[in-house]
Amino acid sequence: MANSPLPARHAVGKLPSLKEPQLLPGPDGSLWLLWLEQRPQEKGRTTALLRGFGQQDVTPIELTPAPVNLRSRVHDYGGGVLTAAMEADHLVLAWVDQGCLWQQDWHLPSGELESPIALDAPFRLTQPGDWDLADGLLDLPRQRWIGIREFDGIDQLVSVKLSTADQQPQLLHQPADFAGYACLSPDGDQLAWLEWQHPAMPWDSSRLWTASLSRDGILLTKNCSAGGDGISVFQPQWLPTGQLLVAEDSSGWWNLMLKDPGASPWSRPWPMAAETGLPQWVYGMRTTAWDGEKILTAACREGSWQLLRLGLDGSVSAIDQPYDDLAGVQALHGRAVAVASNGTSGAGLLELDFRQEAAVPWQHSPAEQSALPLEDISTAVALWFEGSGGRRTHAWYYPPSNGSLGAAPLLVKSHSGPTAMARRGLNLALQYWTSRGWGVVDVNYGGSTGFGRAYRERLNGGWGVVDVEDCAAAAQALIASGRANPAQIAIEGGSAGGFTTLACLCFSDVFRVGACRYAVCDLSAMAEDTHRFEARYLDSLVGAWPAERRTYEERSPLKHAGRIGCPVLFFQGLQDRVVPPEQTERMAAALRANGIPVEVRLFEQEGHGFRDSNVQIQVLEETEAFFRHHLQLGSPLPRGDKP
Repeated sequence: MANSPLPARHAVGKLPSLKEPQLLPGPDGSLWLLWLEQRPQEKGRTTALLRGFGQQDVTPIELTPAPVNLRSRVHDYGGGVLTAAMEADHLVLAWVDQGCLWQQDWHLPSGELESPIALDAPFRLTQPGDWDLADGLLDLPRQRWIGIREFDGIDQLVSVKLSTADQQPQLLHQPADFAGYACLSPDGDQLAWLEWQHPAMPWDSSRLWTASLSRDGILLTKNCSAGGDGISVFQPQWLPTGQLLVAEDSSGWWNLMLKDPGASPWSRPWPMAAETGLPQWVYGMRTTAWDGEKILTAACREGSWQLLRLGLDGSVSAIDQPYDDLAGVQALHGRAVAVASNGTSGAGLLELDFRQEAAVPWQHSPAEQSALPLEDISTAVALWFEGSGGRRTHAWYYPPSNGSLGAAPLLVKSHSGPTAMARRGLNLALQYWTSRGWGVVDVNYGGSTGFGRAYRERLNGGWGVVDVEDCAAAAQALIASGRANPAQIAIEGGSAGGFTTLACLCFSDVFRVGACRYAVCDLSAMAEDTHRFEARYLDSLVGAWPAERRTYEERSPLKHAGRIGCPVLFFQGLQDRVVPPEQTERMAAALRANGIPVEVRLFEQEGHGFRDSNVQIQVLEETEAFFRHHLQLGSPLPRGDKP
């Protein structure tokens, strides 16, 4: 029925997240598509699926059935858990599960419609140990896996022999601090990788290193080839020509640059006011690939993504396809794949064929068809407004889907990171609100990516000020335009977005109710007690610790709980190693002591980010009910989510 409320069980906890697609050559010119699915209905378990390229109607085979869970805890955010390569007529698959590296070989038939056959049982390559592994590649000529081991408070570039049981990873290179994104040259004689050091995050300052390899795989001469202080490099890769390609942002944008073999300087054939890189929170991110003739890249302009083909002669052409939220770009032999969505289509695998004889240039297979009719979907409108410091700031605004043009209840969303971005792809959790008469504004506050380095650096030294002023200004712009009711403004966020939510409630008078998931409540406590990856993140966001302790206290919601005068709802996982549960407990206690209505929901098995579908549904339903109650919007609309 048109304009009926979207049930929570259809909005969250149902669709798998698609990640890290790969293309693999099969016998006789066939092409295979491998990807990961994280399934909330299996408590967030991640598995690998395989089918022929272009065969959307064929049921994929699950290569890693339960209880296998492809997950890494490197840097606590993981990523890069699966790598695959073809050797002769069989597929070599290596993955991380429970901190160990596993291998299994598969026979791929010559026709994509036939089923692959496992040649052996899964084989554990490494012993369990006090370490985590991720971000691997297969060096088949030397019969080894190369990747990252996080061990004893530092990253290591290590190797693991294939087809050898219960071994310990062997050290190849000891970075000063963090490393990753290694790639081999086509002849196997050179290795490139990235490094960065505290206090910088990889999107602040990082370096590209290269080294020649001996016949037995030892790293010989090592050279820093690009990057440096105040420059970020992203996704190095070798082209079949022997050229090295990487994105770097010395121009103010993550643009691609190219280096010929030898000691030649870098060239920058494709300058553009667009981003071809991402903040490297997790391993496995890819925006660029070689399609056999040209470079295929996803580029972000003002919050929207497009696919471009770049010629080595400097030419640039846009791909005619309708998706503007893109990730995981891979290409091979004139064909390509990406995870793609737009305002009316959910995330799916976008398969493209650039060969001249291709009858169908692209096909899109979403994880599942939307639970909403097209006419009920609220599509994002770009909202530009005057934000902190009078600077032009971006948000995506979603009007209520009932067509109301008057002042509606407004939900302000503050994204996580804070170095992330509000994206435009179909988000059913957001449609849950618009189907209930809410407007939603998803704010790309200063510090967000997708708008160039200067926009990203607005938050340097300003976390808790710039983001707060931008979120408040977005709400005020919608109030001024008559689209939001000033008495019915709510705000919601998780992690860093939870901090922004609480800071907005402390330091602005726009919001009437708030909800946060695993929120940073005390900046001083986070500076002293968080995980290694973000241990020095606040140096750039707030100031040097402990020299700037006063600034930390001035910005911390916990230190100013008395300034919050509206109800707050908290959700917290008890296994969270990024934001310890104690922060939520202390914040809730401080608010209760001031007589503020507070509710807290704790989840025994959840960490930083909720994976279980039942938890995701509960969080969404209880947030809406809490807001509706405290904004005096009446009883919740019928959920329609009972079988």
